[in-house]
Amino acid sequence: MMVEKERKRWEESVLKPMEGELAPRKQEFKTISGVEVDNLYLPDSGFDYEEKLGFPGEYPFTRGVQPNMYRGRLWTMRQYSGYGTAQESNERYRYLLSQGTTGLSVAFDLPTQIGYDSDHPLAQGEVGKVGVAINSVQDMEILFRDIPLDKVSTSMTINATAAILLSLYIAVAKRQGIPADKLNGTIQNDILKEYIARGTYIYPPRESMRLVTDIFKFCRREMPQWNTISISGYHIREAGATAVQEVAFTLADAIEYVKAAVRAGLEIDEFAPRLTFFFCCHNSFFEEIAKFRAARRLWARIMKDKFGAKNPKSMMLRFHTQTAGCSLTAQQPENNAVRVALQALAAVLGGTQSLHTNSRDEALALPSKESVTLALRTQQIIAHESGVADTVDPVAGSYFLESLTDRIEEEVWETLKRIEGLGGAVAAIEKRVFQNEIAQSSYAYQKEVEAKRELVVGVNCYQEKESNEKLQILKVDPANEQQQVSALKEFRSKRNMDSVLSCLDKIRDTARGDGELVPPILEAVEAQATLGEISDALRDVFGEYKNDGL
Repeated sequence: MMVEKERKRWEESVLKPMEGELAPRKQEFKTISGVEVDNLYLPDSGFDYEEKLGFPGEYPFTRGVQPNMYRGRLWTMRQYSGYGTAQESNERYRYLLSQGTTGLSVAFDLPTQIGYDSDHPLAQGEVGKVGVAINSVQDMEILFRDIPLDKVSTSMTINATAAILLSLYIAVAKRQGIPADKLNGTIQNDILKEYIARGTYIYPPRESMRLVTDIFKFCRREMPQWNTISISGYHIREAGATAVQEVAFTLADAIEYVKAAVRAGLEIDEFAPRLTFFFCCHNSFFEEIAKFRAARRLWARIMKDKFGAKNPKSMMLRFHTQTAGCSLTAQQPENNAVRVALQALAAVLGGTQSLHTNSRDEALALPSKESVTLALRTQQIIAHESGVADTVDPVAGSYFLESLTDRIEEEVWETLKRIEGLGGAVAAIEKRVFQNEIAQSSYAYQKEVEAKRELVVGVNCYQEKESNEKLQILKVDPANEQQQVSALKEFRSKRNMDSVLSCLDKIRDTARGDGELVPPILEAVEAQATLGEISDALRDVFGEYKNDGL
């Protein structure tokens, strides 16, 4: 090829004579994930446009899931938020909506995530700390007070107790006069990644998978506009995975969910269009863009070739992105605003459908109102001032980017084949394959940072002896916990306990059989059973998962 001949000429006559004056500034050039980066990328003579790219909104969706992408509608600006009491979080949500967010994203506290009411001994000291405390339909009603649920899209980051929180949301919508089929949003409901990377599981994997597929069934019938799952690579990446591992492990989980749904009697094109994904966007700018494009192409081919999907919507990898929390530093926290801006831009160039931008102070505390506003303004400036949303997939055709996309796709395929050979994602989790490989990647990256082969501004280079930062960080009032516990006791005192106990018994009976669990859970929350009581009813039948390897 002429271009290859010309490259050799250029290397010999132009590059090589300058090597003494322009020696490489470091020994090796690579992405954060360790992918080697060449000094120059040229056209690939074997590149097939139709096979690799195609057109936006068409298979294989490399260039985006919508034909006109952001020319038609911008991504949903969805700032993840929740802390303290339901009242405090409601005030933050209404503030964010007034400032231009176009969707809500709810963070729940740790007791809520693992099925304990705020007065449980294991909840002590954790109530309202990393998210909002939700015990009952009363709390949920306060959380969404003056927010019309038929007008806003809500995402709830909840997994082990997803069926309960979804039921609480439906119950509150009913109180607003809104039927379930008018609700729009997403429940994370991705329990497999909890065993891999995050840890907020309750029940054993196979019982948890039943809850996941029961939500699929219920929503197919009752909530056609609701996204039934957000299959998350975000937490996998935050735990230390590489970009390839993030995509591979996430798609392996997705394959497991699809198999489980088919085994449960669902037709592929009945539920697959409501599957969504959730990815991290880290600092390696081009690698992240390539990662998103490769993931879309991979998922389209998996759904078409492996599962025989016919509906194009079943093949679309729609995803939410959050900028990388693990990249934020406590040192020189103002630098985090720059990191977040670059990560957000990469997510947009990668074709995300929804985006959360982290706040500059999140390495220190939950974000303050001022910091979360700056994070939101970052998205708005990208959307309205940069011009990157004015054409579809503006980075397509970059020799470097297309090469990196192909490289990630190839490595993910190899990893998926290996996982399939182990028996799939659940088997790999039980054998601790994912967990061990993420730990190894995390350790390798940390060694790179400590050896200063990977530079982190303000941490291992350009340090300051004393920080001049005067950020006013958010502090959750310790009195909130007692307030929440008191409100819970009062709520319990006013219930019809016979009705509550009858509903809890129905949940146990259903769990012992093979019936759907969401309908009796919905009945229980409407009868004013608490989240902890419902979780305990399921614990009585399913037991708890004990991961002795952690």
